[in-house]
Amino acid sequence: MKICELKAFKGRSIYSHKKVIKLIVDLEEWSDTPTKNIRCFNDNLLKILPGLREHHCSIGKPGGFVMRLREGTYLAHVIEHCALEIQNMLGYDVSFGKARQIENSNRYEIIYEYINESAGLEIGKYTVHLIESLCNGKNVGIKTHLDEIKKRAMKSELGPSSKAIMDAAFERGIPIIRIGDGSILQLGYGKYQKRIEATITDNTSCISVDIACDKSTTKEILRDVGIPVPPGSVCTVLHDALEIAEELGYPVVVKPERGNQGKGVSLALTSPQEVAEAFEIARKIDENIIVEKYIQGNDYRVLVVGDRVVAVSQRIPAHVIGDGEHTIGQLVELTNMDELRGEGHEKALTKIKIDEISIALLRKQGYNLSSIPTPGERVFLKSNGNISSGGIAFDRTDRVHPVNCEIAVRAAQIIGLDIAGVDIACPDISKPITEGHGAVIEVNAAPGIRMHLYPSKGKQRNVAKNIIDMLFPSGSRHSIPVISVTGTNGKTTTVRMIAHILRVYGYNVGMTTTGGVFINDRCVMKGDTTGPASAKVVLTDKNVEVAVLETARGGIIRSGLGYDLSDISVLTNVTEDHLGIDGVYTLDDLLYVKSLVIEAVKTNGYVVLNADDPMVVQAAKRVRSNIIYFSKQEDNLIIHKHLAEGGIAVFLKDQYITIATGDGFLQVLHISRIPATYDGKLVYNIENSLAAVSAAYAMKIPVDTIQNALSSFYTDELQNPGRFNLFNIGAFRVVVDYAHNITGYRYTVDAVKKMGASRIIGIIGVPGDRDNNTIKRIGYLSGKSFDYIFIKEDADLRGRRKGEVADLLKEGALSAGMDSKNIQIILSEVQALKTAIKKAKAGDLIIIFYERFEPVVGAIKDTLSAFEQKIQRYKTVEGEDIILGATEI
Repeated sequence: MKICELKAFKGRSIYSHKKVIKLIVDLEEWSDTPTKNIRCFNDNLLKILPGLREHHCSIGKPGGFVMRLREGTYLAHVIEHCALEIQNMLGYDVSFGKARQIENSNRYEIIYEYINESAGLEIGKYTVHLIESLCNGKNVGIKTHLDEIKKRAMKSELGPSSKAIMDAAFERGIPIIRIGDGSILQLGYGKYQKRIEATITDNTSCISVDIACDKSTTKEILRDVGIPVPPGSVCTVLHDALEIAEELGYPVVVKPERGNQGKGVSLALTSPQEVAEAFEIARKIDENIIVEKYIQGNDYRVLVVGDRVVAVSQRIPAHVIGDGEHTIGQLVELTNMDELRGEGHEKALTKIKIDEISIALLRKQGYNLSSIPTPGERVFLKSNGNISSGGIAFDRTDRVHPVNCEIAVRAAQIIGLDIAGVDIACPDISKPITEGHGAVIEVNAAPGIRMHLYPSKGKQRNVAKNIIDMLFPSGSRHSIPVISVTGTNGKTTTVRMIAHILRVYGYNVGMTTTGGVFINDRCVMKGDTTGPASAKVVLTDKNVEVAVLETARGGIIRSGLGYDLSDISVLTNVTEDHLGIDGVYTLDDLLYVKSLVIEAVKTNGYVVLNADDPMVVQAAKRVRSNIIYFSKQEDNLIIHKHLAEGGIAVFLKDQYITIATGDGFLQVLHISRIPATYDGKLVYNIENSLAAVSAAYAMKIPVDTIQNALSSFYTDELQNPGRFNLFNIGAFRVVVDYAHNITGYRYTVDAVKKMGASRIIGIIGVPGDRDNNTIKRIGYLSGKSFDYIFIKEDADLRGRRKGEVADLLKEGALSAGMDSKNIQIILSEVQALKTAIKKAKAGDLIIIFYERFEPVVGAIKDTLSAFEQKIQRYKTVEGEDIILGATEI
């Protein structure tokens, strides 16, 4: 067996709206072998993965998969279920999967759900190895492999705190982007986004965090405003530490001035020797050492979010309880075996680690690691109650006194933290610490929230929800509108039209197109940027108030969507293009791919559909939101039916773009007022205008703004580069267009025929990944439509040999009856254009279907520059205006 492809889709894809992994495996000699025919396979598989007995499979109840095994199912199906079951064994709740054969080959496409990407990918590889081993009768032990997979997966796993915040955001319907492999999350899109790392938000100031990390400065600030803090001083040498301790009176605390998670902290020290030992431990963390009075009582963590206390925990230091049989070291090992304990912050509790402080504390209690405590005896291994050092927590939120809440909130606000963990030491948190029994020990930035989410005793507190509600108060916005445009033709122009309308209205617009990523007029990324990575550029930009995304077929297939749900989606048309590539062979296949865009729309959002395209109309059944149909025909039956059902439609009525709603007709503007339609000659730009008006209306843009915007949108190199850009060069014209499929060619050919030219010269080319028949058909159309043809090729041959596409185009043109004398092959795009310009006569119109826009426009501008210089020389000599013929340039 051989893995041919293994890929994780991070969001919605053509395979599922869940996160899935795509595994393509060549089963080779096992391709046609059912499980019942493989000796001992079924029994051995079920011994290794007994959980498979609970899989439902097609019969819809537990045991269904086992039934399929006994009947004889195929190994791709088995790999699918095993990949899911192994994830279940590692604690990931996944259940979706499917498998299918690829084109009557030995290869199978297996899709299965995942939660942790690292685990999902590793399990895919391991599952294939496992099944192949079982097929070959080999003994398999899986525990070691699964432990290693889990270990790797935990490195990329969000900790409980960050995961809880992510889950709380998800419950609010807030889109989430994980930035990098750490714990930084972006909540929301564009202008309204918030970023959070653990419990530090982008509202948390750096200087406030710096103050909180400096314990002596924090104490000084709190003391100055009357908040009770323990007396103490900072020193750098042991002699001074001992003097401070004597002056304060024992017991004392020794800790590093800058530290976290209780590292290097020693509590309740009662002798100079203990102070000396603690000093050396603390100095490994920071050269500045705090010696302060030990406050008798319990250790409480008070969590402040915004302007209120949301949870209080009593922290119990790491400890073990004797059973009269095991040593303290053994009891630590047994305690650490608890499934709730993990390394670092990965689980609700942290494993207890023995360090210098632990050894010193045991000695103080009269023990060492080999001691066997009596049954029920509690032996402490840490003096501080931090969860990160192995402590546990009891919820005390309902017991905290209001005065202590006020003190905690005031402390957090004075330091400047929007989220803070205020540590209070006192005998009883239900009594005010202002009465002389207790003090604020520290104010912590980035406080852990595990203890509140998963207390060892008491009520769980959903403090993650409190954090989300602080970042996004009720009624506030958390995301910008997202408009996604797909289709075979017209995507780029429609996107640019919509973006122009929104900009005229006053929005800061982020836009992705085949020409690059733009924030308003500024291009921030060049290239064909119509996939998920480009969408992320826009959605993570804090200046963007609305996103307009061109969402192309290739990006959808390769990586899925770059956003979660859109507010508005547009499907312009579905026509023949890229067939035979990436498993898309028919228009139905293509429709299935593009339908993802109109499925992933908010239920209260809008989907804009072309009522003149039967394939698009067919896609309407996949829509779960509001629909706006558009049409060039007022009498379109789909439009009439939709309006009768109370829907919204946009169509041409007496050459006016008209919006029809339940309240009647709303006239927008005459198509002659839209420069991009060339007085109605560019039919496809009429369609694009209708789609843009539909989207703008769904965005509640006023009609007068739509009118002003469309009447100022030109199909030139500034506003719509590469889409029917017309250049006048003396007595002839050049049109530059990106049409690259048969439908695009037809639309453009129809338009140039209406432009009025003595001759139409076509410079044609087709991407090499089109099939031979499509290339010949484009050649045939060109042979029928143009007076002279220059055939060029793309620089990227896409697997073709040089000249192969050109020969096919020529064959097609000749089959249309074109004289071979009127066909010239010049493979270089720019050279073909330059040659065409040299041959041009007065009244000619040259149309070039380009691959690379900048070099083509550069050649045209060079010609224009030479033309203007020629005119200037003639004016200087003759003293009068002159119109030059093409051959005189």
